[in-house]
Amino acid sequence: MSLAEWDERHRAADDVNRRSERAASPRPTPVLSQAVESLPPGNALDLACGRGEDALWLAQNGWSVTAVDGSPAAIGILTRDAQQLNLRIQTHIANLEAHEFSIAAGEWDLIVICKYFQPDLYERAIPGLTPGGVMVATALLAAPGKHQHRVAHGQFTSYFEGLEILHSEETKGAHPIAEIVARRVVA
Repeated sequence: MSLAEWDERHRAADDVNRRSERAASPRPTPVLSQAVESLPPGNALDLACGRGEDALWLAQNGWSVTAVDGSPAAIGILTRDAQQLNLRIQTHIANLEAHEFSIAAGEWDLIVICKYFQPDLYERAIPGLTPGGVMVATALLAAPGKHQHRVAHGQFTSYFEGLEILHSEETKGAHPIAEIVARRVVA
């Protein structure tokens, strides 16, 4: 899907009926809320953040959040919702496939890449973790006839070499996903 198509998709999903509900109570990706419940808040980077449910939730829970997405519409929605909630979230519009956002080494206590699959992004993000920092990632699983932008069954952990895998699961259902929680080992 092109960035223009993502813009249209985000605008369409941002209807008036859901705005107040979403702003009042953002719903994070379930594996994210479970992964951070025992972590002290720190610096979080949300890559491919979309409309920012995870970024908003993290900021509400004390994290200093930077959110990045290629869709100006998505970043606009996130910025608006953060302002309504009096949350400070640093946002960037950047095409992640074109490497328009530089991930500083050793800067992030938490990196979130949910509902998005870009293998080289994981490779670029891993050095961005602080020692002991955690990465939470989810991606759609490949299905018959649907392989583009999806991870093959049993392959997701291979993108997180050098990290300690704390959680790895593949779920079934209408939209099967792979999820990972991994930590940068303290040397």
